[in-house]
Amino acid sequence: MIRTDMSQIALQSGEPAGAPTVKPPPVLELRGVDVFYGRVQALHHVSLEVGEGEIVALIGSNGAGKTTTLRTISGLVRPARGEVLLRGKPIHQVGAERIARLGIGHAPEGRRLFSRMTVRENLEMGAYSRRDRAGIRTDFERVFTLFPRMRERQSQLAGSLSGGEQQMVAIGRALMSDPTVLLLDEPSLGLAPILVDAIFEVVREINSRGRTILLIEQNALLALKTASRGYVLETGNVVLSGPAEELLTSADVQRAYLGM
Repeated sequence: MIRTDMSQIALQSGEPAGAPTVKPPPVLELRGVDVFYGRVQALHHVSLEVGEGEIVALIGSNGAGKTTTLRTISGLVRPARGEVLLRGKPIHQVGAERIARLGIGHAPEGRRLFSRMTVRENLEMGAYSRRDRAGIRTDFERVFTLFPRMRERQSQLAGSLSGGEQQMVAIGRALMSDPTVLLLDEPSLGLAPILVDAIFEVVREINSRGRTILLIEQNALLALKTASRGYVLETGNVVLSGPAEELLTSADVQRAYLGM
């Protein structure tokens, strides 16, 4: 448990004192979001930003509110208070289907594939709201280039795949919506170390092609080494935030999440 003052880690910009800083608007932003499950408050005034082309990591222990944060962004959970904004426009009062159309792609914890459908059919479900057939064909090729095994397995039932292959399908399905922001919830969960490395190589590749990513990952060290910035959640509260390299050297983060 981090027990320090909950101020953010200072950003070292290198700018001269008093120099104006021009900061581009975030692609995705949460402002003071409160979420309840019945009488239990899961998120407490959560605020975070994800900039264009960033990988931002959200770390914390089980039950900290990480998955709830992503579900709130996706419209699967409605906030009681606060705002979720995509490119400055509020999206927290519209349905999940509309939010997906607006540009939020979500690869959920546990993959949640349609086990009795083929790999290709699962990928097609990711593009269900699209009408640009040429763009869909192009994105199929992009997914198969990222995950060559999926091309080989495209006629196989998703439920018969290994855990690593299912994770590939889950990420590919989210990419088939051509999202502005890709939400990844525990992509390494239950995978062998060699597969974890392969999945995170793909995550970096997706980002290098210009995709903005908000990443939840139980392996805090891996998450912070992959991301440019990070937020730490504890019992539904953002307790620390800053550049990933600074969070990696934070004594509180090391003690609570890195086993140091």
